[in-house]
Amino acid sequence: MTRILLLISLCFASFAHAQQSFVMEPDSINQQWIERNYTKREVMIPMRDGVRLFTAIYEPRDRSVRHPILMSRDCYGCAPYGEDRFMRFSRIGYYEYLRSGYIIVFQDVRGKNMSEGRFEDIRPYIPNKKGKQTDEASDTYDTAEWLIRNTHSNECIGVHGISYPGFYSTMAALSLHPAVKAVSPQAPVTDWFRGDDDHHNGALCLVDMFDFEYWFQYINSRDFWEGRIGRSNSPTDIVRRDVYTDFLEMGAVRNFSAIMGDSVEMWNLTLSHPNLDEYWETHTVTNYVQYLSSSKKANPAVMVVGGLFDAEDCFGAFDTYKKIRAKSPKTPVYLVEGPWSHGAWRYTGASRLGDVDYGDQAAESVYMLQMEYPFFAYYLEGKGSEPEYGARMFDTGSLMWYNLPDGWDATASSFTANGRTMQRTRIAFQLGEQGALCSDITYCPKNESQPIPYISYVSDPSRPVPYIGSRPHGGRDATYMNADQRYASWRTDVAVFQSNELAQPITVMGTPEVDFTVSTSTTDADFIVKVIDVDEEGRQNLIRWEMMRGKYRNSLSHPEPFEPNRPTALRFKLNDMIHTFQAGHRIMVQVQSSMFPLFDRNPQRFCDIYHCLDSDFQPATIRIYHSGEHPSRLWLPVVTAL
Repeated sequence: MTRILLLISLCFASFAHAQQSFVMEPDSINQQWIERNYTKREVMIPMRDGVRLFTAIYEPRDRSVRHPILMSRDCYGCAPYGEDRFMRFSRIGYYEYLRSGYIIVFQDVRGKNMSEGRFEDIRPYIPNKKGKQTDEASDTYDTAEWLIRNTHSNECIGVHGISYPGFYSTMAALSLHPAVKAVSPQAPVTDWFRGDDDHHNGALCLVDMFDFEYWFQYINSRDFWEGRIGRSNSPTDIVRRDVYTDFLEMGAVRNFSAIMGDSVEMWNLTLSHPNLDEYWETHTVTNYVQYLSSSKKANPAVMVVGGLFDAEDCFGAFDTYKKIRAKSPKTPVYLVEGPWSHGAWRYTGASRLGDVDYGDQAAESVYMLQMEYPFFAYYLEGKGSEPEYGARMFDTGSLMWYNLPDGWDATASSFTANGRTMQRTRIAFQLGEQGALCSDITYCPKNESQPIPYISYVSDPSRPVPYIGSRPHGGRDATYMNADQRYASWRTDVAVFQSNELAQPITVMGTPEVDFTVSTSTTDADFIVKVIDVDEEGRQNLIRWEMMRGKYRNSLSHPEPFEPNRPTALRFKLNDMIHTFQAGHRIMVQVQSSMFPLFDRNPQRFCDIYHCLDSDFQPATIRIYHSGEHPSRLWLPVVTAL
């Protein structure tokens, strides 16, 4: 605590009277107020290798005190460009910082929009840089150095960002600049092979990547902003009826590549690295977080933020937090996980996703006023007290926050939450015959007859299971993350297992684990496992899901074919969850072998899926074993208050 207070004292020594000195009208913060109380300037900040990065600086007109800096480094643009054109700040996202007189900084990262240099996707961190070597961490360092010399700041900088800017936030922490005191990676791009936007356990996120990569390479460029290229039609504009029908008609992945062309770099890099290899490992930022505590001069506090229903980077927030905890234990790190879609916590309407309203406690104002702003205010202004909770987690079943002072540790058997001692027990929910889901805490019917030891279905790539019940016209619909799953349970190519009605609530907090025995009549298949809360009215609310491309079941680096029809172990983890299944509800598990076009279709033949032919696709008979010597279980971490 002494070390932290010494660091913070440097920040707020000249900021103690900022609230009194800054021109404020607390109840009338609006765009006119901002333009009256702030100036904007645009500068090109030089990096150590001579490349200049475009930076927009919004600075308070009041110079009687020095102000903290809040920065976002962005690959999507700092528009509007022009010193006479102010950004339209969102009320919830920035008004508390503007009210407190922060200097707000936006920067186009290297090679994007108005910045110079060459852009590289998820550009790797370089430990022990020499000379003019650069990465996103060094670009942050050089920017921070320029800012403290050329603004009226208190030399305390916070960095935040959502999604790709969340990746740049993690890199900002790795800059280890002494002025970078607090960083908040939010829904951060983290690992593009194991679990974020690009892949899930080796399966390509087809609709996201195909829609995104062309636009990201061409439209989001300096040539575009300076008028050298126009907003032309994209080869990704193939949807004429709905995304399911038209993507299915396109056929194999190679057909998508053909209309994408050779010039979209990240698409081609992705397809040239079908397995987890050195490329993906060097481009995974959490492989470097051990360097956070490598400097005696800087060890910034980190607050990781994620949405439990984030359709893009749900994995990234949990992984970033856990890796920092494990690899850099001296770093003050906090976690916030709410019932939100991607980045929703900073926008109006955060408490609702699709048909589900999670209540006032999930609102964007609660997040901003009780979580994000107090974090930055403490570390950049010396205002308030050190964050009290290591993790704040929203229970999506009981609609309440759990405050965990010691953080979020999915393996601890005993922990404190909301001032109470909680006991976590890993309970096996056994897949049973006739679709039963059995455990020590749920009833399972007994059948005296000789059971069939498996449930089977035919997975046909020509009619894959859609990822959502509706047929959206455009890209991915984020509401699938908590959508009603009855559309899937009625299909013959989805295996359904369901518990009896619960006599009492069951709270799950931690990491669900799949421990199945499966087989396929072919040499490859995908397996998607979904955890569902069935309410009294029969609505099947999706809570958690994850998929495993079967050939990666033992190693993401070294794929292996299945031996046809041979029972085979399948083990993998779902993303962490926190959910109370209420009394009278049922727990359901669905298993399927496609989730289209969210993921590319598996031809169900062991091959290079990115280059296979339409003729390689074949139906497969899938068996999910559930009794005898080949049981299948879903392990759930169930907690009870002591």
